[in-house]
Amino acid sequence: MALVCVEDYEKEAFRNIPKNTLEFYRSGAGSEFSLALNVDAFKRWRILPRFLRDVGGVNTACSILGCKLSTPIGVAPTAMQRVIHDDGEIGNARAAGKVGGIFILSTVSTTSLEEVAKAAPNTSKWFQLYIYKDRSLTESLVRRAENAGYKAIVMTIDCAHFGARRADARYKFKLPSHLGLLNFQGDRASNAKSMQGFSGIQEYANAQYDQSITWADVDWLVKFTKLPVIAKGVLTREDAFLARDYGCKGIIVSNHGARQLDSVPATIEVLPTIVDVVGNDMTIMFDGGVRQGTDVFKALALGAKAVFMGRPLLWGLAVNGQKGAEHVLELVQRDLELTMKLSGCVNMSDITKDYVAHESQFSKL
Repeated sequence: MALVCVEDYEKEAFRNIPKNTLEFYRSGAGSEFSLALNVDAFKRWRILPRFLRDVGGVNTACSILGCKLSTPIGVAPTAMQRVIHDDGEIGNARAAGKVGGIFILSTVSTTSLEEVAKAAPNTSKWFQLYIYKDRSLTESLVRRAENAGYKAIVMTIDCAHFGARRADARYKFKLPSHLGLLNFQGDRASNAKSMQGFSGIQEYANAQYDQSITWADVDWLVKFTKLPVIAKGVLTREDAFLARDYGCKGIIVSNHGARQLDSVPATIEVLPTIVDVVGNDMTIMFDGGVRQGTDVFKALALGAKAVFMGRPLLWGLAVNGQKGAEHVLELVQRDLELTMKLSGCVNMSDITKDYVAHESQFSKL
């Protein structure tokens, strides 16, 4: 059977991935209310198409923080991708480059940031950063990213402590012995393995990440690096204001794939408010629940300039390595182009809030 959408890849991947690994990547926090909401909330937005327009030359080219792109669709940072397939981070980076989108590399990757940069030189690459208790280690990661040609630092602000992921806790994921966290050396490279009967990555995160970080640390990072800093994990207007005021050039509206705190809003629910308050001051981007081109279109219409996917690229890797990841991106890209044609939009600038409406605007019989 042909795989024609992200849902097809997800179903196939679920058959291929070992249970403890699957539950680490699939699961959300708590009862997974927000995990389901991230996807379902897109259904509450309707597309309002305009017809009799020349849509023969649809173009998704855009520029994000100095990166010239062929598509606003990018690859969100996900941990330890070689657990899913040996192509791992390099496969996803090359897949992003093939469609002309951004690839964000996770701090906790199973391929070093230098190896990814060397293997995917033509891909626009950003580096996702956790702030470690060892500040010198954090500084080293930033300098290495700068030297390797990454174009932005994406600081995750919503992970001072690991979320309560029940499914992962049940199955106790641990990093396979043949893999390591290759941005590090020594214990930090190999200790994402359970020592206390919990999930190995949970123990690693709680032991290594600095739980005392504040906006002062964002200020430090902005001043420390020559690269633009993007705050990933913003869900409120108050934090959006702070990200702007502390010097971030961009925001990724994100709830960490609903893996941190359950009962938070879906990211598409809060996107319009954040765009309204700081959209003229900084670049607003988005992730969470994106599964098809209509989702991308809705997020763009509500003010996002780039839209990232995480899990779908893992499912692509699981099914067919780099080629699977490429196909997932191509499917969503083609769906976005079709949605634009059927909605009367030719360029990214054509996609505005006039093309979407929340279901609450329509009367119910």
